[in-house]
Parts: sequence; structure tokens; C-alpha cells
Amino acid sequence: MPVGRASPNRGRRGRREESSAGRPGARARRTGTAAKTKVRKPGRQSTARPRTKANRARASTAGAFQLSSTRRAAVLATVVCAMALSISVPLRTYLSQQAELDEQRQRQEQLLREVEQLEQRKRELNDPAHVEAEARERLGYVRPGETPYIVELPDTSPEAPERPRPAAGDVPWYEELWNSLLGKES
Repeated sequence: MPVGRASPNRGRRGRREESSAGRPGARARRTGTAAKTKVRKPGRQSTARPRTKANRARASTAGAFQLSSTRRAAVLATVVCAMALSISVPLRTYLSQQAELDEQRQRQEQLLREVEQLEQRKRELNDPAHVEAEARERLGYVRPGETPYIVELPDTSPEAPERPRPAAGDVPWYEELWNSLLGKES
């Protein structure tokens, strides 16, 4: 008998069909029809054992809740899905908070480095010699009695020399048209 399914003839005492595999009622289950109780002919003895509690317990392997293996698998899948859903939201929150915490730690380290640099700059600006050197360099200050000299060097950038442009009347009409299409001024 399949796990968790009761035969319509349960409780009736009668002869069960024997299949070629030796299992009772296998042909009836395969065809989808219920096993029918046959009328006993006189002189023949029944080979079926009467159903008792022990026989029923041996025939049924469905467990404590009398569920078939398919139903047990469905219940197990439902429980696993429910657990996964109940864990997923807090887990996602935890992971996002961990990422945010890492970002804040990096930001804190960056700010601490910046504070250290600013404190160093503050110490430098407390030194009058350093302030004077910066004033001379950046602002061009000089002490009274000193003569400042400013040396300007020619521009040494490697740019191409600029070509002289022809006058508006010296350019042919087709070149003017092409330059207007390209957006160049003539």
C-alpha cells in the first residue's frame, strides 16, 4: 500500500489482489481503480490475512502525522522558505549596516589625517620665520631697505607658431562655405 493512502476497502476483510511483483493491490493502484472484494467460492480458502492494528502499523510508514513523502517534502520546503524569508531581512540590514560602518571608519581615518595635517600647519604658522618666508614667496613682501627684483622669463611652451590668416576677400568662395560648415571663422 503506498505511504499515506488508505484503500477504499480498509477495514473489510477479504481477498486482496496479488500483482506479479507479489505486492497486494499493485495492479489496482496502477490502473487507478480500487481493489474489489471478490466473492469467495466454496471450497477455496482466503489467503489474505485479517487486518489488525499491527498489520496496519506495518503497512503504513507515513510517520507520526500520517503524511505522504510528497506532503512531507512540501511541508519541509514551506518551513525552509519561511525560515529563509524570516532571516533574509535582518541579514540584509546587518550587512548594509556593516558596509555603512566600514565607510564611517574610513571617513574617520581620513578626517583624523586631515586634523593632523592642519595641526602641523598651525605649528608652522606659529613660527615667525616661516610666516616671513611665506609672505616673501607668496605675496612678494620685502623688508624696508631691500630692493626687490622680479625676473620674467620668456614663455618656453612648445606651441606651434600661429599662421597669419588671409583677409576675408582673399579666400575663395568654396573655402568660405566649407569653413562656415565646420564653424570656423574666416
